[in-house]
Amino acid sequence: MADHDPQQGEQDLEKKIDETRQRFNSELLKDSTDKYDSRDVERLEQDDALVEAYLTWRQYVVDDALKMIDDSLLWRKELGVNDITESTIPRWMFESGAVYLHGYDKEGNKLFWFKVKLHFKDAKTAVDKKKYIAFWLERYAKKEPGMPLTVVFDMTDSGIGNIDMDFVKYVINCFKVYYPKFLSKMIIVDMPWIMNAAWKIVKSWLGPEAIAKLKFASKAEVQTFIGPEYLPSHLGGTDPFKYTYPPLPDDDFQTPLSENGPIVSEDDMESKEGEMESRETLESSFNSEIVAKPKKVNFLEESLRSDDGERDTNVRVKGVRKPQTTFKGLLLDVSPAEELSFGSAENEKKCLIILSNVTKNQVAFKVRTTAPEKYRVKPSSSSCEPGASVDIVVSLHGGSQASPQDRFLIMAAEMENVGSQELTQFWKEIPKNKVMEHRLRCHVLDSIKPAANPRRDSLGETSTSGQQELNSALMRVMACNSRLEQKMNSCLWVQKVLTGLVLVLIVLNLQCLYLLGTAQRPS
Repeated sequence: MADHDPQQGEQDLEKKIDETRQRFNSELLKDSTDKYDSRDVERLEQDDALVEAYLTWRQYVVDDALKMIDDSLLWRKELGVNDITESTIPRWMFESGAVYLHGYDKEGNKLFWFKVKLHFKDAKTAVDKKKYIAFWLERYAKKEPGMPLTVVFDMTDSGIGNIDMDFVKYVINCFKVYYPKFLSKMIIVDMPWIMNAAWKIVKSWLGPEAIAKLKFASKAEVQTFIGPEYLPSHLGGTDPFKYTYPPLPDDDFQTPLSENGPIVSEDDMESKEGEMESRETLESSFNSEIVAKPKKVNFLEESLRSDDGERDTNVRVKGVRKPQTTFKGLLLDVSPAEELSFGSAENEKKCLIILSNVTKNQVAFKVRTTAPEKYRVKPSSSSCEPGASVDIVVSLHGGSQASPQDRFLIMAAEMENVGSQELTQFWKEIPKNKVMEHRLRCHVLDSIKPAANPRRDSLGETSTSGQQELNSALMRVMACNSRLEQKMNSCLWVQKVLTGLVLVLIVLNLQCLYLLGTAQRPS
């Protein structure tokens, strides 16, 4: 019976999605087809993941999900979300650096920074600010669909003048209503005590599904959620990032450490470091037909050597795990669809990306990463013939360790001119709107490492986990103490007021008794 449960769950979910769509068409679209933006309606009809997100966020209650869909689509049309571009936002908003995407938390979620001290309430710019937030959320949703965000309110040096409750409520509604399942957590950093009352109001706006995602942290505690490499120096981090505009700062992708073709110095380094690869494997890997000529691609020569290429590919992918999922793109199918899985074992330090050309033309591609010093990508730039596939091996360099924050970007574009063509020049000339982009994130496997002293390692792991549990318990106790202290202060204040009232009543009673006694005396 247990084997059938997952299938039954998928069938139930499909029924919920179908029911939601049917009721959306019969109940919400029956009055007017102009009620929503047609592009949003089309997306809702085609994207199962979007409907599932609304259902999940509303505990699979179709009525609640429909209410959320209605509110979301009405807001999108009213604000013109589908037509918001960088050019429609006032330039000074980008230049201020008050809001931007940069870095990742320890779980690999993108950080959405709000520098509160740079925000001031102004009714004249309220609509533009709402569009500005929508711009960033839409941009991220298109770049990394299905991946949640961690919102960071950096309240360093902020004061009462920086608090705009309407704006904060709008930001919360974006994650509570307009962008389901988008919020990983909301971290309030270094909040001045004078703003406690304001954030108590904010907590009342959050629904039960979001209240647990709200985290308050001091400068010392914020590293519980975000590593120092993505924290600015004023929060105790080591991130050298300084916001400037232009360009937009959310694209962290760079060319990988290893370009196409053999690199003698790095080969020597590999042998000295003792990586478990033979010289023959390295040579066949480095000199395969796909990577033989990094700057020019001669398709006739490649086709004549296809048999050799197949043999080289077999050597190169030996021992590398084959991906099981596939993303269907306009130019290329990409396997795996979402993530590369790395571990600490020898057979987990390499991953395979398979690109399949689904067009009738030659397709050029290149791979970029947010951590170029950690990975080798072979080939990192080449082309793929119509109907053919290319295997790309991504391997950890030296003793580097994969991280959930690491990302890979695959870029592809059709090559109209068949024959010899310089790829470097091609990428310089190709318009951005003709480039297909697909992003892959990294997943770190929990591998069991063989240890020389299992007992010592076990004790170390137990000690570390115990320390983490102790730290979290202490943080909970401190939070409880803080809440109790606030309640006690409130009770003491009420007690003082009541004591004062009792004293007033006693005085009044004594005065009344005195007056009664005086009135009863014979004159």
